[in-house]
Amino acid sequence: MALPMFSLAGKVALVTGSSRGLGFGMAQGLADAGAHVVLNGRDAASIDIRVRELQSRGLAVSSAVFDVTDTGAARAAIDGIVDAHGGLHILVANAGTHHARPLADWTLEDWRRVMAANLDACFALAQHAAAPMVRQCDGRIVFTTSLTGLLGRPTIHAYAASKAALAGLTRTLAAELAPHGVTCNAIAPGYFETELSARLRQDRDMVARITARIPVGRWGVPDDLAGLAVFLASPASSYITGQQIVVDGGMGSVLF
Repeated sequence: MALPMFSLAGKVALVTGSSRGLGFGMAQGLADAGAHVVLNGRDAASIDIRVRELQSRGLAVSSAVFDVTDTGAARAAIDGIVDAHGGLHILVANAGTHHARPLADWTLEDWRRVMAANLDACFALAQHAAAPMVRQCDGRIVFTTSLTGLLGRPTIHAYAASKAALAGLTRTLAAELAPHGVTCNAIAPGYFETELSARLRQDRDMVARITARIPVGRWGVPDDLAGLAVFLASPASSYITGQQIVVDGGMGSVLF
């Protein structure tokens, strides 16, 4: 790296939900900055493709296949990473799920499934990952929240609520872990071109309305998060904690 303050050389990072989309964009950025990145997903075949892709570029990557909602498997994976690499310095808790239905069609099972993936799993991952970070007095926890945790949108009740709650968790973890050399921040993406938004992007009128509200004139792509993920994981952000940084092309900052 041209600037040592942004170097992640010698650091070990776990990025959940990194076989595709925003997770892969951030994982790739961390690996480019010098970290050994552990890619995570539920499908071993998909993860293996990504591992080989990054290894072919000479980057240090490996995999940990588990479902983030399986707390036992998640904790075992973190323990395995620490044993294999001597520590864990960066956790990007990105994996999540989505559900959109009119209010009357929602069930408590729908609500709990979204909360389990988007909030409960992030808490459990952060709790377990914090232990080695505190021991080494060096750690970065980054959550993926959402612009919809700040601005409402119909039908996505549990998704928006989970992301807003995750922003609160970011602040409480920051307050507790900062004296131990561990920071906690959140990245709140706006509208991005990913598989999660594929169905929404089939509605051309909706896409046009959303794009018209984005000052930069386009939806985000996963690589747009790479630089911020590197910054929040690096020594350059050592005095920044408890923050939620919105990456939305300016959409949430303007009225029209």
